[in-house]
Amino acid sequence: MEEFPVNAVEALCLGTSFTISGILYYVYRKKKKTVDKLKDAPQLALDGKLGDLLNITPGKCLQYVVIEGTVQPVSQPLRSQFQEGAVGVVQKLMLREHKLVWNSLARAWTDSERVLHQRVHAVPFNITGSEEAMVRVLCPLEASALNMEIIHEKFHQATYGFSDIIGQYLSGEKPKGQLETEEMLKVGTTLTGVGELILDTDRVLKLRPPTDGSEYFLTTADFETLRMDQESQATVWQVLASVFALAGAAVLLWVARRYYRSLKQRWEQERARQEFETLGAASASPLGRDTSGDEATMPVENTCVICLSQPRGCVLLDCGHVCCCYSCYLALPQSTCPICRQAIRRVVPLYQA
Repeated sequence: MEEFPVNAVEALCLGTSFTISGILYYVYRKKKKTVDKLKDAPQLALDGKLGDLLNITPGKCLQYVVIEGTVQPVSQPLRSQFQEGAVGVVQKLMLREHKLVWNSLARAWTDSERVLHQRVHAVPFNITGSEEAMVRVLCPLEASALNMEIIHEKFHQATYGFSDIIGQYLSGEKPKGQLETEEMLKVGTTLTGVGELILDTDRVLKLRPPTDGSEYFLTTADFETLRMDQESQATVWQVLASVFALAGAAVLLWVARRYYRSLKQRWEQERARQEFETLGAASASPLGRDTSGDEATMPVENTCVICLSQPRGCVLLDCGHVCCCYSCYLALPQSTCPICRQAIRRVVPLYQA
């Protein structure tokens, strides 16, 4: 049975590259589907005619639409804890720890951060347009691309003494401090929403996450910027998937090339063996014949220099040296003469005159 041509390292590289490529391609296809849906999504004007349009639509539902308006709370808005007079409808408070961690591989200190605490608050709000038209936004925290304004940011520097410095070098971690931030989707902000638009039984327009699993967007950017950003992300995922697929294909081609060379060498050895046996059979008395009588009377200078037990039975060409038996020739690690190290191009049996 032939030896399996792929070693453990190559199999690991193949499996890893194709697995990562498959995952990246799946993400790319998902992102490409989102881009296609964004291109096909109708952009509706937020005015008094929007309710009439939903009223005559079957099911009173438009599956994937784009609307744009300003943010207004349904009742009382959220108030900032740090900036006086700042009000909004979504608020995120976050506390991050920043520190330096010793990287033994790079032999340098690298920045690291982790979230120590995070709180998110939201109140019901509408997107309002002209003619006092409004759309109630549902599940805003489930939306993608919800980039809010940072209204407070303060870094608390870490303080430590001499013993703390010694401990930092022993542990490989240097605390830099803590960053306190507050983000808010403020009242009056222009917001672009992409999702499923429905007309409720109480004749209230509502924007919600699509029921078909499409991506739900709320962003302070305009629709064209959102679409171009999604296209850029899809391109990045496509390039990454292609790179890993090409890496896997390169490893596969390397394995195939090495396997072909191994087969070719095996075929050449088999052809040389058959040629050697054919020439040996045509000889009346080749020295390479293994008989007990020959071994008993064989001179020492005619024994194989490798095994020292069989007679010298082949001529190595082009150098012409007669130094080994055919079995030892086949066992040579490299196709070079054991005497002069010249490349062996052909082997013929040695005949006794």
